[in-house]
Amino acid sequence: MNKKLALLTGASRGIGKETARKFAENHYDLVLTCRERKDLLEDLIYQLETEFGNKIFGFIGDLGEYSEVERLQQELKEITNRPFDVIVNNAGISHIGLLTDMKKEEWNQVISSNLTSVFHICRFFVPGMISVQAGRIINVSSVWGNVGASLEVAYSASKGGINAFTKALAKELAPSHICVNAIAFGAVDTEMNQFLSKQEKEALLEEIPACRMATVKEAAEMIYALATSPEYLTGQVITMDGGWT
Repeated sequence: MNKKLALLTGASRGIGKETARKFAENHYDLVLTCRERKDLLEDLIYQLETEFGNKIFGFIGDLGEYSEVERLQQELKEITNRPFDVIVNNAGISHIGLLTDMKKEEWNQVISSNLTSVFHICRFFVPGMISVQAGRIINVSSVWGNVGASLEVAYSASKGGINAFTKALAKELAPSHICVNAIAFGAVDTEMNQFLSKQEKEALLEEIPACRMATVKEAAEMIYALATSPEYLTGQVITMDGGWT
Protein backbone atom coordinates (compact mmCIF):
# COMPACT_ATOMS: atom_id res chain seq x y z
CA MET A 1 0.00 0.00 0.00
CA ASN A 2 1.36 3.40 -1.01
CA LYS A 3 2.04 5.94 1.68
CA LYS A 4 0.45 9.35 1.33
CA LEU A 5 2.45 11.92 -0.63
CA ALA A 6 3.14 15.50 0.46
CA LEU A 7 4.88 18.42 -1.25
CA LEU A 8 6.63 20.90 1.04
CA THR A 9 8.28 24.02 -0.37
CA GLY A 10 11.02 25.90 1.45
CA ALA A 11 11.97 22.71 3.27
CA SER A 12 15.71 23.14 3.88
CA ARG A 13 15.41 24.91 7.23
CA GLY A 14 13.12 26.51 9.80
CA ILE A 15 9.41 25.73 9.67
CA GLY A 16 9.77 23.78 6.43
CA LYS A 17 12.46 21.47 7.81
CA GLU A 18 10.52 20.69 10.98
CA THR A 19 7.32 20.17 8.98
CA ALA A 20 9.10 17.68 6.74
CA ARG A 21 10.11 15.73 9.83
CA LYS A 22 6.54 15.82 11.16
CA PHE A 23 5.12 14.38 7.94
CA ALA A 24 7.91 11.82 7.62
CA GLU A 25 7.30 10.46 11.11
CA ASN A 26 3.63 10.12 10.16
CA HIS A 27 4.51 7.88 7.21
CA TYR A 28 4.28 10.33 4.29
CA ASP A 29 6.48 10.08 1.23
CA LEU A 30 7.78 13.57 0.48
CA VAL A 31 8.78 15.98 -2.25
CA LEU A 32 10.93 18.67 -0.62
CA THR A 33 12.05 21.84 -2.38
CA CYS A 34 14.31 24.79 -1.68
CA ARG A 35 15.71 27.58 -3.81
CA GLU A 36 19.46 27.17 -3.32
CA ARG A 37 20.59 25.39 -0.14
CA LYS A 38 21.21 22.02 -1.76
CA ASP A 39 23.56 20.98 1.06
CA LEU A 40 20.95 21.51 3.75
CA LEU A 41 18.22 19.80 1.75
CA GLU A 42 20.36 16.76 1.00
CA ASP A 43 21.31 16.45 4.67
CA LEU A 44 17.65 16.57 5.66
CA ILE A 45 16.64 13.98 3.08
CA TYR A 46 19.38 11.63 4.28
CA GLN A 47 18.29 12.05 7.91
CA LEU A 48 14.63 11.39 7.18
CA GLU A 49 15.22 8.46 4.86
CA THR A 50 17.58 6.88 7.38
CA GLU A 51 15.29 7.41 10.35
CA PHE A 52 11.88 6.73 8.83
CA GLY A 53 12.46 4.83 5.57
CA ASN A 54 10.28 7.16 3.50
CA LYS A 55 10.70 7.83 -0.20
CA ILE A 56 11.88 11.43 -0.48
CA PHE A 57 12.59 13.46 -3.61
CA GLY A 58 14.49 16.74 -3.43
CA PHE A 59 14.27 19.63 -5.88
CA ILE A 60 16.38 22.77 -6.09
CA GLY A 61 14.82 25.69 -7.94
CA ASP A 62 13.12 29.07 -7.80
CA LEU A 63 9.40 28.28 -7.65
CA GLY A 64 8.61 31.88 -8.51
CA GLU A 65 9.75 31.00 -12.05
CA TYR A 66 7.06 29.22 -14.09
CA SER A 67 9.67 27.19 -15.99
CA GLU A 68 11.15 25.83 -12.77
CA VAL A 69 7.82 24.49 -11.53
CA GLU A 70 7.25 23.04 -15.00
CA ARG A 71 10.62 21.29 -14.61
CA LEU A 72 9.58 19.98 -11.20
CA GLN A 73 6.41 18.54 -12.69
CA GLN A 74 8.34 16.82 -15.48
CA GLU A 75 10.86 15.32 -13.06
CA LEU A 76 8.07 14.01 -10.86
CA LYS A 77 6.36 12.37 -13.83
CA GLU A 78 9.47 10.24 -14.27
CA ILE A 79 9.26 9.11 -10.65
CA THR A 80 5.55 8.92 -9.86
CA ASN A 81 2.24 9.92 -11.40
CA ARG A 82 0.57 10.03 -8.00
CA PRO A 83 -1.27 13.24 -7.11
CA PHE A 84 -0.30 14.94 -3.89
CA ASP A 85 -2.40 14.28 -0.83
CA VAL A 86 -1.03 17.44 0.81
CA ILE A 87 0.67 20.58 -0.51
CA VAL A 88 2.37 22.91 1.97
CA ASN A 89 3.36 26.24 0.41
CA ASN A 90 5.99 27.42 2.87
CA ALA A 91 8.73 28.96 0.72
CA GLY A 92 9.29 32.65 1.36
CA ILE A 93 11.73 35.46 1.98
CA SER A 94 11.58 38.75 3.87
CA HIS A 95 12.83 42.26 3.17
CA ILE A 96 13.38 44.88 5.86
CA GLY A 97 13.53 48.55 4.92
CA LEU A 98 11.61 51.64 3.95
CA LEU A 99 9.37 51.31 0.91
CA THR A 100 10.91 54.50 -0.48
CA ASP A 101 14.33 52.85 -0.44
CA MET A 102 13.18 49.60 -2.00
CA LYS A 103 14.34 48.71 -5.50
CA LYS A 104 11.93 47.34 -8.08
CA GLU A 105 13.98 44.13 -8.26
CA GLU A 106 13.69 43.64 -4.49
CA TRP A 107 9.91 44.09 -4.61
CA ASN A 108 9.60 41.64 -7.48
CA GLN A 109 11.75 39.06 -5.69
CA VAL A 110 9.61 39.13 -2.54
CA ILE A 111 6.33 38.88 -4.45
CA SER A 112 7.71 36.16 -6.72
CA SER A 113 9.12 34.04 -3.91
CA ASN A 114 6.22 34.43 -1.50
CA LEU A 115 3.10 34.72 -3.66
CA THR A 116 3.74 33.86 -7.30
CA SER A 117 5.32 30.57 -6.23
CA VAL A 118 2.04 29.60 -4.55
CA PHE A 119 0.14 30.25 -7.78
CA HIS A 120 2.63 28.19 -9.78
CA ILE A 121 2.53 25.21 -7.41
CA CYS A 122 -1.26 25.18 -7.29
CA ARG A 123 -1.61 25.73 -11.03
CA PHE A 124 0.53 22.68 -11.81
CA PHE A 125 -0.52 20.27 -9.07
CA VAL A 126 -4.14 21.03 -8.15
CA PRO A 127 -5.42 19.21 -11.29
CA GLY A 128 -4.05 15.96 -9.86
CA MET A 129 -5.99 16.53 -6.65
CA ILE A 130 -9.14 17.30 -8.64
CA SER A 131 -8.74 14.03 -10.55
CA VAL A 132 -9.05 12.06 -7.30
CA GLN A 133 -11.46 14.50 -5.62
CA ALA A 134 -9.32 14.88 -2.50
CA GLY A 135 -6.46 16.88 -1.04
CA ARG A 136 -5.27 19.44 1.44
CA ILE A 137 -3.47 22.71 0.61
CA ILE A 138 -1.86 24.64 3.46
CA ASN A 139 -0.36 28.07 2.81
CA VAL A 140 2.08 29.53 5.31
CA SER A 141 1.19 33.17 5.92
CA SER A 142 1.99 35.75 8.58
CA VAL A 143 0.25 38.09 11.00
CA TRP A 144 1.72 40.86 8.84
CA GLY A 145 -0.60 39.67 6.08
CA ASN A 146 -3.45 40.44 8.47
CA VAL A 147 -2.38 43.77 9.91
CA GLY A 148 0.70 44.94 7.98
CA ALA A 149 4.13 45.83 9.32
CA SER A 150 6.13 49.04 9.02
CA LEU A 151 9.40 48.44 7.12
CA GLU A 152 7.97 45.19 5.69
CA VAL A 153 5.53 46.48 3.09
CA ALA A 154 6.41 43.97 0.36
CA TYR A 155 6.40 41.04 2.78
CA SER A 156 3.07 42.17 4.25
CA ALA A 157 1.57 42.57 0.78
CA SER A 158 2.73 39.11 -0.28
CA LYS A 159 1.22 37.49 2.81
CA GLY A 160 -2.00 39.48 2.47
CA GLY A 161 -2.14 38.15 -1.07
CA ILE A 162 -1.73 34.60 0.22
CA ASN A 163 -4.65 35.14 2.60
CA ALA A 164 -6.96 36.29 -0.22
CA PHE A 165 -5.63 33.56 -2.54
CA THR A 166 -6.46 30.97 0.13
CA LYS A 167 -10.04 32.13 0.62
CA ALA A 168 -10.74 32.37 -3.12
CA LEU A 169 -9.18 29.03 -4.09
CA ALA A 170 -11.00 27.28 -1.24
CA LYS A 171 -14.30 28.31 -2.82
CA GLU A 172 -13.22 26.96 -6.21
CA LEU A 173 -12.04 23.62 -4.83
CA ALA A 174 -14.60 22.86 -2.12
CA PRO A 175 -16.88 21.02 -4.60
CA SER A 176 -13.90 18.76 -5.35
CA HIS A 177 -13.44 17.94 -1.64
CA ILE A 178 -10.10 19.79 -1.53
CA CYS A 179 -9.45 21.95 1.53
CA VAL A 180 -7.42 25.15 1.28
CA ASN A 181 -6.36 26.91 4.47
CA ALA A 182 -3.60 29.25 5.63
CA ILE A 183 -1.80 29.79 8.92
CA ALA A 184 -0.85 33.34 9.81
CA PHE A 185 2.10 32.80 12.13
CA GLY A 186 3.33 35.41 14.54
CA ALA A 187 6.94 35.43 15.69
CA VAL A 188 8.50 32.02 15.17
CA ASP A 189 12.02 31.25 16.38
CA THR A 190 13.71 30.81 12.99
CA GLU A 191 16.67 32.28 11.11
CA MET A 192 14.33 34.88 9.61
CA ASN A 193 14.24 36.61 13.01
CA GLN A 194 17.95 36.39 13.76
CA PHE A 195 18.51 39.97 12.55
CA LEU A 196 16.90 41.22 15.76
CA SER A 197 19.28 42.57 18.39
CA LYS A 198 18.96 41.34 21.98
CA GLN A 199 17.13 44.54 22.93
CA GLU A 200 14.79 44.32 19.93
CA LYS A 201 13.98 40.70 20.72
CA GLU A 202 13.24 41.54 24.35
CA ALA A 203 10.95 44.38 23.27
CA LEU A 204 9.14 42.05 20.87
CA LEU A 205 8.59 39.41 23.52
CA GLU A 206 7.13 42.03 25.85
CA GLU A 207 4.41 42.65 23.24
CA ILE A 208 3.45 38.96 23.00
CA PRO A 209 1.08 37.78 25.74
CA ALA A 210 2.62 34.30 25.62
CA CYS A 211 5.98 35.99 26.42
CA ARG A 212 7.89 33.96 23.84
CA MET A 213 8.18 33.09 20.18
CA ALA A 214 6.60 29.95 18.80
CA THR A 215 8.93 27.03 18.22
CA VAL A 216 9.31 25.50 14.78
CA LYS A 217 7.95 22.26 16.28
CA GLU A 218 4.73 24.04 17.27
CA ALA A 219 4.45 25.50 13.78
CA ALA A 220 4.93 22.08 12.21
CA GLU A 221 2.33 20.56 14.50
CA MET A 222 -0.19 23.21 13.43
CA ILE A 223 0.50 22.57 9.75
CA TYR A 224 0.09 18.82 10.24
CA ALA A 225 -3.13 19.39 12.18
CA LEU A 226 -4.59 21.21 9.17
CA ALA A 227 -3.46 18.40 6.90
CA THR A 228 -5.57 16.00 8.94
CA SER A 229 -8.49 18.31 9.79
CA PRO A 230 -12.14 17.69 8.82
CA GLU A 231 -13.05 18.45 5.22
CA TYR A 232 -15.54 21.10 6.30
CA LEU A 233 -12.68 23.28 7.54
CA THR A 234 -11.66 25.25 4.46
CA GLY A 235 -11.10 28.83 3.35
CA GLN A 236 -9.70 29.84 6.73
CA VAL A 237 -6.71 31.97 7.71
CA ILE A 238 -5.89 30.71 11.19
CA THR A 239 -3.77 33.05 13.28
CA MET A 240 -1.19 31.44 15.58
CA ASP A 241 0.66 34.21 17.38
CA GLY A 242 0.52 33.68 21.15
CA GLY A 243 -2.20 36.32 21.47
CA TRP A 244 -0.05 39.01 19.88
CA THR A 245 -2.40 40.62 17.35
